[in-house]
Amino acid sequence: MESSAIPSQQEILSRLEGRSDDRPSAELTAAEQMRNAVQAALDRKAVNVKVLELAEVSDFTDLFLICSGTNERQVKAIADAIDEVLTKNKVKPLHIEGQNRSRWILMDYGGDMVIHIFHQEAREFYDLERLWSDAPVVTDRFADPGELAASASA
Repeated sequence: MESSAIPSQQEILSRLEGRSDDRPSAELTAAEQMRNAVQAALDRKAVNVKVLELAEVSDFTDLFLICSGTNERQVKAIADAIDEVLTKNKVKPLHIEGQNRSRWILMDYGGDMVIHIFHQEAREFYDLERLWSDAPVVTDRFADPGELAASASA
């Protein structure tokens, strides 16, 4: 029985150069994706939901969703709800981090959006809003103001 040949370094590099994002095409625009993500977070009672527009101040993503949960179980439930609603519309993350501990879950959707779901204490510690203070807050484009007010006061 013959074993398959190990590809050369040049063959590996050639494959990587030709590699593209193999996620299926999304059925939603970036704005619709964010609107669905925000609504899923609000449906799971996320606290202090904010969307920052990073397109003018960063080149790695257009939108940041930052929200909090009051405990680790809620943080995980928010992430699961967002993943579920986006997956239904063929929107898959490139990468997800932090699901094991659920203190801070990061969901990277490439150039369109990055989602940060924090336990409240971790959010205060990392203070991404301060770090990205030059980015406009555009949350009201993606959610009903009444729901946002309820989320901010929870």
